[in-house]
Amino acid sequence: MINKYFSISEVDPRLYGSFIEHMGRAVYEGIYQPNHPSADEQGFRQDVLALVKELKVPLVRYPGGNFLSGYNWEDGIGPVAERPKRLDLAWRTTETNEVGLHEFYEWAKKAETEINMAVNLGTRGIDAARNLVEYCNYKEGSYWSDLRKKNGLKDPLNIKTWCLGNEMDGPWQIGHKTAEEYGRLAAETAKAMKLVDDSIELVVCGSSHSHMPTFGDWELEVLEHTYDYVDYLSLHQYYGNQEDDLDNYLARSLDMDAFITGVTAMCDAVKAKKHSKKQLNLSFDEWNIWYHSNEHDETVKPWQVAPPLLEDHYNFEDALLLGCLLITLLKHSDRVKIACLAQLVNVIAPIMTEKDGEAWRQTIFYPFMQVSNFGRGTVLKPLIESESYQTKDFEAVPYLESIAVLNEEANELVVFAVNRSRELMDFAIGTNGLAIKEVIEFSQLSGFKIKEVNTKGVEKIKPVQSDSYTLEEAEINCQLQPLSWNMVRCLLK
Repeated sequence: MINKYFSISEVDPRLYGSFIEHMGRAVYEGIYQPNHPSADEQGFRQDVLALVKELKVPLVRYPGGNFLSGYNWEDGIGPVAERPKRLDLAWRTTETNEVGLHEFYEWAKKAETEINMAVNLGTRGIDAARNLVEYCNYKEGSYWSDLRKKNGLKDPLNIKTWCLGNEMDGPWQIGHKTAEEYGRLAAETAKAMKLVDDSIELVVCGSSHSHMPTFGDWELEVLEHTYDYVDYLSLHQYYGNQEDDLDNYLARSLDMDAFITGVTAMCDAVKAKKHSKKQLNLSFDEWNIWYHSNEHDETVKPWQVAPPLLEDHYNFEDALLLGCLLITLLKHSDRVKIACLAQLVNVIAPIMTEKDGEAWRQTIFYPFMQVSNFGRGTVLKPLIESESYQTKDFEAVPYLESIAVLNEEANELVVFAVNRSRELMDFAIGTNGLAIKEVIEFSQLSGFKIKEVNTKGVEKIKPVQSDSYTLEEAEINCQLQPLSWNMVRCLLK
């Protein structure tokens, strides 16, 4: 049952953000390949740009990721021929710096997206961060703004969302810090950055995942230092099916739900302790499925330029879980205002490319595309009746996962649903306060082998239209296929 007045929150479009890191073939051979047949005058692959536009990604986090913690942003400005080649210690590759800040800004404009810029708090700190804000956002008349103009960008970039480092709780991170060390540095960096431009919003690092040994303690300590100066706390989490247990795998979204709920409580605990009136929201700026490529990546020789890394080839079951994860993010849209599917091209991505050939849509492309395109508006909290099952990690997993979004501008009600069961499911959508005029589309991603993938030139796994529904004024009755991702779009009276 969906009630018009049981709303969760307006969706911040940045919930459908993504991520480009200087690693693997995300940048080189991904978004940028000057000698590719589709390349434009700036070297950007237009076939990739077309697919990115299909996703309607409003925000892209850049330039990392683990890469960030050893990156000097000044290496990516000025004449390309004069830029240094650097050893990237995060992924043990060679970075040519052929693509830097100016080039990525131009790509973002073409992709119709904004940049979520990250500053290095691993090997660097306050000075480099405030200089970067000045370079990007100050109009003119200072050293860094005038250098930007000299380098070919007359107008400021006006980047509004900034990340204070990356995964600084992780021992794998270059410049790894304790919570106190990072909290103090992040607070002072935040203050300096906002002195340059007080209109920017800042994301402070939470735990790298919910199973870190410091999880919880890290958040509380970092927020103790930074709460007054930042706007979002980050969450990162990846999921996999290493044990080949489908029922347990499709339940992983319950882990994401618990993670978000727990971190929200920590933010509110610090708010209460500080007697603050400010609500701190969340940025889930790394999330996806990642496990297929692990074995291959162990064999990659170091110090190559753009070697294939983290190139997961996603299958049908991955698309089903991704749908569950998207629904979970929408359920928490009152606090999760930014989320970044990591990543966008080639590296654990919905889009794959061949070096000199085609680009294609992976299985996970379709749920993300449908929710990004049609999950705009106000999230409504449905009353769901569903049987459940138990797995080794989860006690009560509902067979039905679903959420609804009311788009008053388009006069549409959109329902997303995953059937986790292996049986046909009768799905009744009842509405209260909403009169349905017609079903615009009922699409289903279903009927494929669990391990089946999309490949170059063969995008078999994609949604198809279904007429398996009946419509009355206040109710739609559908049949959800076993193991299926579903979208029902309704035009309202």
